[in-house]
Amino acid sequence: MSRNWRLLDTGARPAAENMALDEVILAARSKDLSPDTIRFLQFHPPCALVGYHQDVEQEIRVDWCQEHGVEINRRITGGGALFWDATQIGWEVIAAKSYPGIPPGIEELYEKLCMAVVSGLRALGVEACFRPRNDIEVNGRKISGTGGTELDGAFLFQGTLLVDFDVDSMLRALRIPTEKLKRKEIQSVKERVTCLRWELGYAPSPAEIKAALCKGFEDALGMRLSPGGLTPAEEELFEKRLQYFRSDEWIRRVRQKPRSSFELRSVRKAPGGLVRVSLVLDRSTSRASRLKSVFITGDFFAHPKRAIYDLEARLKNVRAEPATITSLVEAFFAEKGVKIPGVPHSEISGAILDALEKVELTRFGIPEGDVNSIFTVKGSFEDILRDLNDASRAGPVALLLPYCAKRPGCSYRYREGCVSCGQCSIGGAYDMAREFALAPVSIQNYEMLESTLEGLKSRGISAFVGSCCEAFFVKHRDDFERIGLKGILVDVESSTCYDLGKEKEAHHGRFENQTELKLDLIRKVLEAMKNYGCGDCS
Repeated sequence: MSRNWRLLDTGARPAAENMALDEVILAARSKDLSPDTIRFLQFHPPCALVGYHQDVEQEIRVDWCQEHGVEINRRITGGGALFWDATQIGWEVIAAKSYPGIPPGIEELYEKLCMAVVSGLRALGVEACFRPRNDIEVNGRKISGTGGTELDGAFLFQGTLLVDFDVDSMLRALRIPTEKLKRKEIQSVKERVTCLRWELGYAPSPAEIKAALCKGFEDALGMRLSPGGLTPAEEELFEKRLQYFRSDEWIRRVRQKPRSSFELRSVRKAPGGLVRVSLVLDRSTSRASRLKSVFITGDFFAHPKRAIYDLEARLKNVRAEPATITSLVEAFFAEKGVKIPGVPHSEISGAILDALEKVELTRFGIPEGDVNSIFTVKGSFEDILRDLNDASRAGPVALLLPYCAKRPGCSYRYREGCVSCGQCSIGGAYDMAREFALAPVSIQNYEMLESTLEGLKSRGISAFVGSCCEAFFVKHRDDFERIGLKGILVDVESSTCYDLGKEKEAHHGRFENQTELKLDLIRKVLEAMKNYGCGDCS
């Protein structure tokens, strides 16, 4: 026998009202003050929303949004930043976790509810499918991103259905470097996402879309939907909470991000999302003795949602020792039953240790302000310096450089070599290579990088120095580890292919933007390599 659920269509509302309603309906359902619910929502005026664990200033172009009437707010769920205009339709499931047929596992729940939307989209003539862990796609392009949270026996699972898509406004509202985007680069965004208008050649009416999704939810959950409004309890709580969701206290979160000038940072990519860590050490009594503060952000989904903040509090004033940190994080996840789909607790502790390790770089002449621009592969900075020093005795150490730092019009842009004409930073790096007796190699694509590293390995060379952007390092960290050579990599300046959404072109060696090498920092690394073992670096 089918159970009755409420169909709640709250219409087009400002961002603060929609975000407040998310919290209010979930809280009311957790106290049995409201029924199991399917909610449809839209936004007017347009808005940019960050995920619960994200920093507004990092993810949103605040000035542009304010100038163009785009509201800024924060979701109660995790995930990445989103741009909403009036054409998009949001759908939500707010229900008791004990409802028959609701899977107990988070990832199983994601799949079941996404498949309900897939069924509705197929009824509209769109051949959608579920893409683990929490996306709905059409021919490999995302049409609906989803995420959720829970509270005291109830859960909220929500998604964005792209009906039409204003690419230009999205690129400018979210923190994507659009000043250098050309028309063909904007086209690359369309290779990643799609919408109903693009798939069908027209945009179905909101009523038609909602009817199809309702049928999908009814079939998937074995229930019947009946239209209804907010309950008196929800109305009362909404009036109490709305002002908070309009405030900077909510939108920008009153969380004490580390303010020290010596902030240590790291980033890791797991299947469930990026994990970013910023930490500050308390060095008042002894160098790197305790964690003064730890700040963990990212586009992941944590259950319960406050788990990350509880972990940050648990880590405060803990001894800055790898074993202590690792065991504390492991115990916290076990004790609290915390789940972050696709992000093992080892990735959280690993990101903290990656950041912590950078404090040691100052011993080797790396300025405090530059330590976050250095990435290491398969060892500590000192371990790799030792290997580089040993390798240099057998022949020139390789200095691997990204071709995207060459001038786009240069005849060497897409081939090996450089004449040091002075019109790009690659020439300065080649000059530096000669000064330090290194072998410079300009890497054209990932396949060339792998073959170069394999070639070094086959000749018995155990380490290298290079430069790449942080995003490339994060994406290919596992590949570097798999190949097995130790290495020190220095970040680049300027907009990268990842900033501009041009990874595919870069992969094939056809990225047209020009980046800049951090030549001063590369020199610092090479000087540390040269001086290692001579007593100047201790």
